[in-house]
Amino acid sequence: MLFNRKDFEPRLPTRDEALKGRDTRPFDVPELHRVLGNRLEPPFPAGLATADFGLGCFWGAERKFWQTRGVWTTAVGYQGGYTPHPTYEETCSGRTGHTEAVRVVYDPAVVSYPELLKLFWESHDPTQGHRQGNDEGTQYRSAVYTHSAADQAAAEASRDAYQEVLTKAGLGTITTEIRPADEFYYAEAYHQQYLDRVPNGYCGLGGTGVNLSDPTSENWGASCPIGIAPAGD
Repeated sequence: MLFNRKDFEPRLPTRDEALKGRDTRPFDVPELHRVLGNRLEPPFPAGLATADFGLGCFWGAERKFWQTRGVWTTAVGYQGGYTPHPTYEETCSGRTGHTEAVRVVYDPAVVSYPELLKLFWESHDPTQGHRQGNDEGTQYRSAVYTHSAADQAAAEASRDAYQEVLTKAGLGTITTEIRPADEFYYAEAYHQQYLDRVPNGYCGLGGTGVNLSDPTSENWGASCPIGIAPAGD
């Protein structure tokens, strides 16, 4: 892990400092989701959309999304850094630049991207920088990696609106990284749907207790505190 010499806080490596990685994935990934029974990797059925989120330890984060109606499949992996095809150990070293991420493939006719953003914000504390709860390191930073200009705008608007709500509640500044998605590197098989295999395993997630209103409510896009319009508007 890389540390700032002044305060010993974890810091992201530069591209030159990052581990070089490899050309191909050094392990196998299961074909099917343990709970949902669908493919973990493309190709996916037509009409589905993809969203990528980082909200701390990806074990508990993945479960949050696979339990959501309209989600077709989920997978955990490494994203947002420099090292191609990293391992878990390399990511935990702080020398890849990646965060632990969850890929969510969903049916936008059943669950909207704003609804997924609501779940994202409420399921963790986005003000903690390179940490989530007791988990510390750059691999635990909060992140939204978007797959369209509309999703980028929605994510940024939701961040700004949620910051207003957090500030009113006396909480800190959001540190969430929001930017277009780069390569998603699937994690090792034993990490995929970990909390289905180990139901009492470590979760590590904890929200702020500050909620957003229902994005399907009639006043969505008008007085809704998340501040973004429903899908299709």
